[in-house]
Amino acid sequence: MKKNSTKDQDDYELNDEYDLSKMTVMPRGRFAPERRLGKNVAVLEPDIAEAFPNDDAVNEALRLVLKAAKIPQQTSSAPRQVAEKKAKYK
Repeated sequence: MKKNSTKDQDDYELNDEYDLSKMTVMPRGRFAPERRLGKNVAVLEPDIAEAFPNDDAVNEALRLVLKAAKIPQQTSSAPRQVAEKKAKYK
């Protein structure tokens, strides 16, 4: 006699509704809390993920963005002020 016959697998009933508040969701895989301790996990949207071949490429791009954010931005009046100082000393 087979253990996994089709009849045995189909011999169960499902309730019409289940109380989902009694069910607990256990995160598994890379989203499990024990795997995320001390790590930041960011899920990229598919179009963004296609632009990067691996994790290192994403990290390199983010570091470049951070460096660019630290570069002081010149205001439109800064070049004029430099020109005024040069004219003053002529």
